[in-house]
Amino acid sequence: MKIKLSHSYKNLTSIKNLLKAWSGFFKGKRYKHDVQQFKLNLMDNIFILHRDLVNYTYHHGGYQAFNICDPKPRRIHKASVYDRLLHHAIYRKLYPFFDRTFVYDSYSCRFSKGTHKAVNRFRSFFYQISKNDTKTCWVLKCDIQKFFASINHSVLKDVLSKYIPDRKILWLLGEVIDSFETKKDTGLPLGNLTSQLLVNIYMNKFDQFVKHKLKVRYYLRYADDFILMSGNHNWLEKQIPLIDCFLKNELILKMHPDKVIIKTIASGVDFLGWISFADHRILRTATKRRMLKKISQNQKNESINSYLGLIKHGNANKLKKEILKVKNTKKLTII
Repeated sequence: MKIKLSHSYKNLTSIKNLLKAWSGFFKGKRYKHDVQQFKLNLMDNIFILHRDLVNYTYHHGGYQAFNICDPKPRRIHKASVYDRLLHHAIYRKLYPFFDRTFVYDSYSCRFSKGTHKAVNRFRSFFYQISKNDTKTCWVLKCDIQKFFASINHSVLKDVLSKYIPDRKILWLLGEVIDSFETKKDTGLPLGNLTSQLLVNIYMNKFDQFVKHKLKVRYYLRYADDFILMSGNHNWLEKQIPLIDCFLKNELILKMHPDKVIIKTIASGVDFLGWISFADHRILRTATKRRMLKKISQNQKNESINSYLGLIKHGNANKLKKEILKVKNTKKLTII
């Protein structure tokens, strides 16, 4: 029996929750022009949003779209401050509840998780399966094709309805979900705080299938990248059609045909920007080049120190020397 969200619509849309949401939203955005404009009449704007929510006249607005390359080209969709404030209010109440329903080894957009912990968990799995590198460990690595753009609205709403008994909250979430489409009834925008939570809720159905139906002990997922590990190559191969069938039939998602790979740690496994081997890991070449390019464009100490913090998680002495050279001389050679 699934646990149910205890928060009410009134609780989620209260002035108190909206004010606390504003406090969280405002951090790090105080110098953004649209945020400053909203802040000029902050209480009036919050009362207007509250009135629209209480009267059920709220309607999510459109998006401002722009492109980024980090590392591959992505189309980001930015909502208005009015709508993003609501996203934060929703997130404040829903995240703590849904986070309790997620499997341990889901690492994307969760407190106390992230890429470094995912890569460390990957290494821990390897040592367990290989008996400290004395046996062969096989890794099945998969990727979902056009992940955010393929999230089906109807399936998502059905998943939410199994956890949320308050129909008013479901109506509000429907307003947010239906505010964006890549095609009819499909797609979530990259850039929404709520999208990060909603895709984890969506994929939790898959996580539960892998853990409890397929009974995969060594499994971890970060967004649309997921890995299964075993000492048995044939067993991993047999899981591929089962996974593919579940994704297609239950979640209307497709595995990327060029990114379904089974290989050993000895040959190096490319996962979350690092290439992991039995006794060390190195940054992916493309990640290293992108990092050095960014440092060449922004040589502030804070930026350089953040990259030094990143590379300490792997074997990158040569790269560290190159970055320190920048710090000392402000010159950089892209290698």
